[in-house]
Amino acid sequence: MELNEQVMGGPGGDRVEVVADAALIVVDVQRGFGEPYWGPRNNPGAEENMAALIDAWQTSGRPVVFVRHDSRSPRSPLRPGRPGNAFQDVVAERLGRGAGPELLVTKSVNSAFYGEPDLDAWLRGAGVRQIVVIGIQTNMCNETTARMGGNLGYDVLFPLDAMHTFDAAGPFGWTLTADELSRATAVSLQAGGFARVVSTAAVLRGLGG
Repeated sequence: MELNEQVMGGPGGDRVEVVADAALIVVDVQRGFGEPYWGPRNNPGAEENMAALIDAWQTSGRPVVFVRHDSRSPRSPLRPGRPGNAFQDVVAERLGRGAGPELLVTKSVNSAFYGEPDLDAWLRGAGVRQIVVIGIQTNMCNETTARMGGNLGYDVLFPLDAMHTFDAAGPFGWTLTADELSRATAVSLQAGGFARVVSTAAVLRGLGG
């Protein structure tokens, strides 16, 4: 079953209210994530949903934050100076095209709130209290940004079908597929009160346009 079908079949299919100044946080949509280095991914429709949300935000004049990961690891495709550090076309073609405010944040850790310039300060300065997190990877920088956003008091929406991740190996010989990791992230975020896990369609309906 496709991730979009899973999301639409559950609570994520419900309508959500997106406030007039909600900020879209687009996390690490970079060329390096297309390399075999990462292994198998999930949700082939992620980029289409990312594009739909960015377009909707830019048209509505709501704030958009583009986040780029500048890895410090010498092996990472995301390291500055490598082709993989650049944004994928879905972001590169939309940078600076919004009717509302836009911000570029660079970081070298998981949370977009620990980058430059200070994301929390920028959001609070603009009066933003609701954020929508999309991008790459679901269970890494997206989840960390959502958790910290929730801790900081933001109303966090997490459209699970507008992001993707990769299969991973952990301790004790355990492995999880990208879909399993995405489900675990969704359960942890919503059960813990960090974010509301929703669908792209629900967010677009919630824009009210």
